[in-house]
Amino acid sequence: MTSDETASGRPASGVARTLVISAAVLAVLLLGAAVGLLVKLPGSTGDSAAPASGSVDVGFCQDMAMHHLQGIQMANIARDRSADPEIRQLAFDIASTQLEQVGRMKGWLMMWNEHEQNISGVYMKWMDAAGIHGHGATTPEAGKPVMPGMATTEELTKLRTVAAGRDFDVYWLQLMLRHHVGGAPMAEYASATAGLPFVKTLADNMLKSQSAETDLMKDYLAKRGAAPLP
Repeated sequence: MTSDETASGRPASGVARTLVISAAVLAVLLLGAAVGLLVKLPGSTGDSAAPASGSVDVGFCQDMAMHHLQGIQMANIARDRSADPEIRQLAFDIASTQLEQVGRMKGWLMMWNEHEQNISGVYMKWMDAAGIHGHGATTPEAGKPVMPGMATTEELTKLRTVAAGRDFDVYWLQLMLRHHVGGAPMAEYASATAGLPFVKTLADNMLKSQSAETDLMKDYLAKRGAAPLP
């Protein structure tokens, strides 16, 4: 074993990089949670009552956090596998932004004494009242995504194994673009109907940032001679 290797045989520099990335991810997530808790301290105003279970505010935070976590997972895969600076920068931006947002939503859920995840097995039920564009409650089925835009297990496996280079970059852009588009109706509905102003603001901010990223991914696909997934 050389001085550049650990007992496991893994290069020390690789271990150090992994530890730094892990620490950075944890720091961003904790920062988001702290912001979520501090944005609305109990008793700070007259409308400080926690939203009801099953409300738009609670449902949005639970389901969007789960949706975001897969986006972060895919962004981290791109950061590790792509050699294209444009792809790596976009992946970093998506992961950083969505990590902070997940931390914020989980912080609110903890303050409201709600589960961090939807435990009913039915997602987006909080959108039932809208009945917009066919979006509403979804129940997971084998081999299908949990919510619109989410990648299946098979697609994630392909993303991890497809040859690095243009093929990987194109497939990642296609999956991430579909992911953004699929999650947009949740943010649109929450920005319009959530009961708490800071939840509405977060949803609106998601729409603005992801709209810009969606346009960028379409441009990147066109630049590489590819099209979005059907």
